[in-house]
Amino acid sequence: MVSIEMLDWTSLPPGSLIDVETKSRHYKIECLGGNAVRISGHPDYCPEPMPAQLKGSVDGEGTFERGFLGRGMRMMFVVGEHRPVTTSRVLSLRVEAANTLDGSPGTVH
Repeated sequence: MVSIEMLDWTSLPPGSLIDVETKSRHYKIECLGGNAVRISGHPDYCPEPMPAQLKGSVDGEGTFERGFLGRGMRMMFVVGEHRPVTTSRVLSLRVEAANTLDGSPGTVH
C-alpha cells in the first residue's frame, strides 16, 4: 500500500483497497467501481465489511468535495441505503490499486 495525501477514488479500478485511519477509527475499504464500496471499521455501522457508497469529504472550512478523500478531511459515506456517516478527521490514507488487465500493478494518481 502507498501512503498518499489526496485520493480521487472514483478512478480506482474495482478490487482496489483503501486504508483510512481517522482520529477515532480505522476503516478498510474495497472499491467495487465508481463510489460503490465494501467498508468496515465502525463498531455500530459497519463492524464487518458492508456495502456502502462513498460520497466525498468535508474539509476544515466545511467545503464538500465529491469523490475525493484527503488527509485532514472528514470522510462521508452511506451504509446500506439510509445511514449517512461522517467520520472524524483523516490522519492517514493508504491505497493499493488493483492490478491492471496486463498483470502489472495499478498506479495511483
